[in-house]
Amino acid sequence: MLISFCCDIETHLIILKSRGYFCSVEEKKLPYKVIGGKPTRIEYSADDVFSKIKQEKIKFIDLQFTSLPGRFHHTTISSNTFTSDQMEDGLPKLDGSSIVGFTSIDDSDLILKPDPNSYAIIPWMTDKKSARMLCDIYRGAGRGRLETDPRGICQKAEEYLTTQGFDESFWGPEVEFFVFDKIHWDVLTPYKGQSYSIESNEAPWSQEGTGYPMGLQEGYYPSTPSDTLTPFRNECVDVLNDSFGILCDNHHHEVATAGQCEIDIKYDYMTNAADGAQSYKYVVRNVAAEFGKVATMMPKPISMDSGSGMHTNVSLWKKDVNTFYDKDEDLELSQTGRYFCGGVMEHAKGLTAITNPTTNSYHRLVPGYEAPVYIAWSSSNRSATIRIPGHFKGEKYAFMKRMEYRVPDPASNPYLVFSAVLAAGLDGIKKKIEPGDPVKEDIYKMTKSERIKRGIDTLPANLGRALDELESDRKYLSPIFDNEVLDKIIELERRDHREIAIRPHPHEFYLYFDV
Repeated sequence: MLISFCCDIETHLIILKSRGYFCSVEEKKLPYKVIGGKPTRIEYSADDVFSKIKQEKIKFIDLQFTSLPGRFHHTTISSNTFTSDQMEDGLPKLDGSSIVGFTSIDDSDLILKPDPNSYAIIPWMTDKKSARMLCDIYRGAGRGRLETDPRGICQKAEEYLTTQGFDESFWGPEVEFFVFDKIHWDVLTPYKGQSYSIESNEAPWSQEGTGYPMGLQEGYYPSTPSDTLTPFRNECVDVLNDSFGILCDNHHHEVATAGQCEIDIKYDYMTNAADGAQSYKYVVRNVAAEFGKVATMMPKPISMDSGSGMHTNVSLWKKDVNTFYDKDEDLELSQTGRYFCGGVMEHAKGLTAITNPTTNSYHRLVPGYEAPVYIAWSSSNRSATIRIPGHFKGEKYAFMKRMEYRVPDPASNPYLVFSAVLAAGLDGIKKKIEPGDPVKEDIYKMTKSERIKRGIDTLPANLGRALDELESDRKYLSPIFDNEVLDKIIELERRDHREIAIRPHPHEFYLYFDV
């Protein structure tokens, strides 16, 4: 349920009007679904869902939710036993101690409460006619929302935004991913050897003389037949549009070889956008399986090539006005927008522990692969962590003015990413943190002394340093994130960091065996 920053202005105006930007506040609250290829305002009540289950002869319902690290989980119930009371009060179907980041074994009874607006038919399960609904997580015995439910944290962030003088925010994640033909790895026999291998018809290392291999960093916008994944992405778009109500307007091959892709989806309100990002990843993986392939959101699966990012676009609105736009300011970015950027830059180091939560994330965050490394802001300059896109100018395009935060990657939890970035930006607005002058030059080509002279700092080089930064800079997150939630995030990520730190890397044998 996302609206993009990537489609034409006429389509945008139609969508914005359909969303209620020229309507009453009450009307604006309604979400939309894609019906007949067009965004249509609609709201599913509980009764609507039960009617659809009956009309569409749905046999099974997937109750889906997201763990704290961002993994998608589900349990399946029979439609024959699903009741209106369960829709309203939730289902006692979850052992929280078995989900990473949720609860301990001595307090594990949790409730799944379905969101009727997230109802969607799962098209690849045609034999048994299955549908899904996203769920909010509650504690048992009427003790309220689970503190570590990522969707709940995101909803809390939206509520906090309204206390800071804004009506709503809009978010547009750009999720990149890889699609391989096959992937193999062996890590469970460390004394025999640890290894991985990637097979792709597009990759120069796995050609059989029948394809058109792409070199490293040569995969951007190639035509068919070099781009072998066009039918796959077409199918993903059809499923996202027709089944899940997630409107897509563009898809393409990305820079890396071996099947790096991106599908542009539309921006929306904060929680809706995070729902959309999670559903997007779910669809991509399942459609890949239908094609006999495997998709991964791993940020850097291929060495010496570009990694996958999740650039995050955001704007804040008040009384139907984009507060980031000011026609009289440089780059048409308002002072509010500048302060928001300043806050994100101020907290960028600690933010990486949330926006880039894996050890693999930091293999992407290195110079030379179009990934952001340096804490700076600019307009067209993709070497900075923050970009203010400037494709068009003038009041006609005021709604498009936004901040693009280029640091996050698709291994992150979008509910947590949006919440943390919002907290940082609002802290910047509250404290009037100036971001300094925009950087127009290629920062990758600057010397270290030049960067120091310009006051350009760098992101943490690894997950351990990012976690250190988060531990020392977390107060600004407190209106949205409980301390217990942050402690749990840090605990889980430090565990992963230790897992990697205690194991030799295969390449170390190449470098050091003869020392």
